[in-house]
Amino acid sequence: MAMLQVSGLTKKYGALDVLKGIDFTLDKGQVLSIIGSSGSGKTTLLRCLNFLEKPNGGKITLNDGILFDATDAKTATSDEIRQKRLHFGLVFQSFNLFPQYTVLENVTLAMDLQEKDRAKQQKRKPSKEAIQNNRKKARQILKDVGLEQKADSYPFQLSGGQQQRVAIARALALEPDILCFDEPTSALDPELTGEVLRVMKELRERHTTMIVVTHEMDFAYNVSDKVIFMANGKIEEEGTPQQVFDTPKSELTKAFVNKSKNL
Repeated sequence: MAMLQVSGLTKKYGALDVLKGIDFTLDKGQVLSIIGSSGSGKTTLLRCLNFLEKPNGGKITLNDGILFDATDAKTATSDEIRQKRLHFGLVFQSFNLFPQYTVLENVTLAMDLQEKDRAKQQKRKPSKEAIQNNRKKARQILKDVGLEQKADSYPFQLSGGQQQRVAIARALALEPDILCFDEPTSALDPELTGEVLRVMKELRERHTTMIVVTHEMDFAYNVSDKVIFMANGKIEEEGTPQQVFDTPKSELTKAFVNKSKNL
């Protein structure tokens, strides 16, 4: 049984159909790259998976549990949606770090809020030991992404590549089932792109399950287990990197791949 199963996912904005019945599966430890032209629905799909947008139809199943089913008339509460989001860590293209907090504080903030929520539910004070453990965990994650020495720095003191690595560390801190990336290098200069991609490759070597919306074709080809090419709100083609890039069946896929090679 696949770790993630997406069935018939649709999303509309008024009369505009953005997602037109998306179906795919992802196994634990796999890397899925989603490619396609702007406006094809890639980011909307990612936002639906992360419950930043509510789909109009379809089903999302994770580890045999139903996270979303459009046929369920019950409206999820804000607490329920927040819990569902914890299954997915999302790294945005624009970093979205809190400028008033240090690198360490950016990484620990969500973990500390979780502890405060637990304490509130259990009618107790937040555990000082848990907060301290969050600091230790955050420092280890920063070490893993090569930023241990920047823990006390502020975002404005970092390069774009370093800021994006902090964003990756922040997403990893909550130990999501699936780590999602939305064009993680699009806001970076070419010379800074490599340091972010190196971290992502290291995550792949640790068998981190990832969904990556990307325009980095080399990454999609060399790091992914599966590639999805989206066009006009649909999955036009899906397969291994070799199938999609080397022997595409769809004329739209062929045109996109050929155009990418000429850039």
